[in-house]
Amino acid sequence: MKDVARPLVLHLVYRFDVGGLENGVVNLINHLPAERFRHAVVALTECTEGFSRRIERADVRFVSLHKPPGHGLKLYPRLYRLFRALRPAIVHTRNLAALEAVVPARLAGVPATVHGEHGWDVSDPGGTRRKFQWLRRAYSPFVNRYVALSGHIESYLVERVGISPARVARICNGVDARRFHPRLSAQARSLAGLPEGFATPGTVIVGTVGRQQAVKDPLALVRAFALARTHGEVGGRLRLLLAGDGPLRATLEAEIRSSGLEDAVWLAGERADVPAVMRALDVFALPSRAEGISNTVLEAMASGLPVVATAVGGNAELVVPGETGALVAAEDPRGMAEALLCYAADAALRQEQGLAARRRVEAEFSIERMVARYAELYESLLRPQGAA
Repeated sequence: MKDVARPLVLHLVYRFDVGGLENGVVNLINHLPAERFRHAVVALTECTEGFSRRIERADVRFVSLHKPPGHGLKLYPRLYRLFRALRPAIVHTRNLAALEAVVPARLAGVPATVHGEHGWDVSDPGGTRRKFQWLRRAYSPFVNRYVALSGHIESYLVERVGISPARVARICNGVDARRFHPRLSAQARSLAGLPEGFATPGTVIVGTVGRQQAVKDPLALVRAFALARTHGEVGGRLRLLLAGDGPLRATLEAEIRSSGLEDAVWLAGERADVPAVMRALDVFALPSRAEGISNTVLEAMASGLPVVATAVGGNAELVVPGETGALVAAEDPRGMAEALLCYAADAALRQEQGLAARRRVEAEFSIERMVARYAELYESLLRPQGAA
């Protein structure tokens, strides 16, 4: 197989580490046909070694540029030289933090650029800041096509940034339904590190997976859980598992101690066995203040779990209230507590909505569907103008 026959797609992100955006890159590279595309991953800051190992192909090159905070103008010459050396057919940037790289890409003669918008910026959770809209508009002449992961983001690009609808493709994340599947009804919970006595018969484990930072608002989930635990025998069944790490971990530990929940909450840390984590849960919760299309929600649905999520961003495009889960207001621990109690009290409801969630993923959010859409987009950009 000659490399010249396989165009190189260079995926450029701010940091290649644990996260939903980055998981999407991993899934795409692992599932796009190796005979059709080559890949490289460039991080403006760092490609972490542990996360990079999730890519199963041995021919993928990883480049860390160790960019300091602030605008990357000083990095342009280095990016220019990198693009000239690697000669990618497509540079695919993701989110605002990496968007500026389209400028040196075009100056270096890269034939096509794609920019993906996966969710809101941490400092602009509602997409309302005019500065960020202006920045996206300023870079738009250097972008051939945009990818919006949700209808919400597609509307933002068209209506607020002013991108022509013809330049925007909506491609939702896909989930590998073979890796993420329900726990068999007779199968015991099996998860490395599970604290002794945490998952006794009759307990209902609520869990979440994600970085412990403000935009994900895990503190709201801990507070919702504390409220739910005060509701008699039903509340007493509940346990909470938080997988992930981040700057709020110490704050979460203090909240758990002050609420007297040390025996009912497990901070499981970063996990490489997310499918097993999902199969250990009974209900998945996502308390975010802002979201695009959440990979973890899709993984939970594929695992046969009902999902209680905040009604922000693309969550409403995934969770069907009353069918596959519940939507509650962001930053409303009481509302989330009430939803969790409904599922704690009704095993049949958990099973019914969990199976419906699985069916929804299989029908609309398969990884095969996502990969086919990206392959179609890339190949359309590689075809000579005027070719069928």
